[in-house]
Amino acid sequence: MSIDWLIERMRARGQAPALEWRGGTATFSEIVDAADKFEPVLDAHCVRPGEVVGFVGDYSPNASALLLALIRRGAIAVPLTASVAPRRQEMLALAQASHCFTFADDDSWRHESLGVTATHEMLRTLAATGRPGLILFTSGSTGPTKATLHDFGRVLEKFKVQRPRRTTLTFLLLDHLGGINTLFSGLSCGGTVVAPATRDPDEICRLIERHHVTLLPASPTFLGLLLLSEAYLRFDQSSLTLITYGTEPMPESTLRRMREAFPNATFQQTYGLSEIGIPRSKSKSNDSLYVKLDGDGFETKVVDGVLWIRSKSAMLGYLNAPSPFDADGWMNTGDAVEVDGDYLRILGRTTELINVGGNKVSPADVESVLLELPNIEDVVVYGARNPVTGQVVGARIKLEVPEPTEVLRLRIRAACRDRLARHQIPVVVAIVDEPLFGARFKKQRRPAAT
Repeated sequence: MSIDWLIERMRARGQAPALEWRGGTATFSEIVDAADKFEPVLDAHCVRPGEVVGFVGDYSPNASALLLALIRRGAIAVPLTASVAPRRQEMLALAQASHCFTFADDDSWRHESLGVTATHEMLRTLAATGRPGLILFTSGSTGPTKATLHDFGRVLEKFKVQRPRRTTLTFLLLDHLGGINTLFSGLSCGGTVVAPATRDPDEICRLIERHHVTLLPASPTFLGLLLLSEAYLRFDQSSLTLITYGTEPMPESTLRRMREAFPNATFQQTYGLSEIGIPRSKSKSNDSLYVKLDGDGFETKVVDGVLWIRSKSAMLGYLNAPSPFDADGWMNTGDAVEVDGDYLRILGRTTELINVGGNKVSPADVESVLLELPNIEDVVVYGARNPVTGQVVGARIKLEVPEPTEVLRLRIRAACRDRLARHQIPVVVAIVDEPLFGARFKKQRRPAAT
C-alpha cells in the first residue's frame, strides 16, 4: 500500500512541529527523514514485506518513523508499550513476530531477530496482498486478551480527509487503537502531537500550558483525578477548546464538574473498539451523555438494548479466537445502551450491569452520586453476589481521610435515599487503599467475593 499521500503532506509541513516528546521537538521533515533512514535498517535486518514486526516504545520520533517505514514496506506492525512488559514475550509469540525493535528513553533503539516465521492463515493471506497490517491486543477486561489483525490501509483510509489542525495531547498509549488514531490524525492534518512522559495530572496540565494544547482526549477516570488534583487551577488551560472522553462510561457528576472547570471547552464523547475501529461521534450537547455514532463507513443498530456495529474498517479477525462477526458483518459490542432518537447512551458492558432481582443497575449512575459525597476520592461500583436477589450493589471506595466503614455506609445510605432507587443503593461497602484503576486509567470492576 502506498502512503505517498501522507508523506507528501508531512513534507509540505516542513519545519513545523510534528511531535513534542521528552522536552524536544521533532519537525515533520525530521520524522520523514528518519523514516527514510529506517529503510536500509530494515534491509540490513532482512525485514521483508508481510513479516510481523513488533516494537516497544512511546510516541517518540524514531518509533513514529519506524511505524511509517513498516507501513511503507508492507510489513505487519505490532506496537507495544512498557505497560505490557510482563507479557511482552507472550504477545510477540501470539503475533508470530519475526523481529522486535525496542526503544529506550533517549529514543535509541535495538533490534532483535526472533527467529519466527508466521504460519497463521490470516497473516499469510494479508502478506500475500502486499498491504501493511496492524496487530493490537484487547484489554482482556471481559475475557482473555485477544490479538486483533487489521489491514492498516483500512485503518488509515479515513485520515485522507483533511481535518483542521490541532495541537493534541496523547493520553491513550500507542498500543491502543485510540493512540494510533491520535498519532495519525495529528500527522495527517499537519497538527502537533504532544506526548507526556507520565499521565500525572500536573504533568498533563503543565504540557497543556507549555504547548497551548487545544485537544485533550482522556478517560473519565483520569478526568476525575484531574478534578481531584486541582492541577487545572495551577496551570493556564485556556488553550483547550475540545475535551474528548471515552473507553468507559462517564459519571454524570464528573461531566458536570468538568464543564464547570472548563467552561470554554467543548466536550465530546467518543466510542471505539479494537475490533471495529473508531467512528465519528457527536455528543447531543456539552452536558449530555448521549452520543451519535455515524459516518466513515460505520453502521449501528440496537438489538435488545445492546449495541451492534458494522464497519468497513473492521479487523480481519482474531489470531487466537473465533470471529465475532455474523454472516452480514455485524458485531455485538457487548455494550448496553439507551436510545433517544439518533442518539445513544452507553451504559457499559452488559457483563458489568448489576442485576438486583431483575432490576438492572448501571455502575456509572451509582458512582456519579457517590463521587459527589464528601471524603470520597474515588469509587468503583460492582455487582456483589447475594443468595436472595442474585446480586446487590457493592462499592469499593478510596477515601481522602480515614473514616469508619460503618459510618461511611450509613452516610452513603442516607445520601442516596433521595437520589437513587432502593435497588441502586450500595449494600456492600469496602474501604480500600489501592488505586481503583489500571495502567490505562479505566475502572477495574472485578467482582469481590461476598
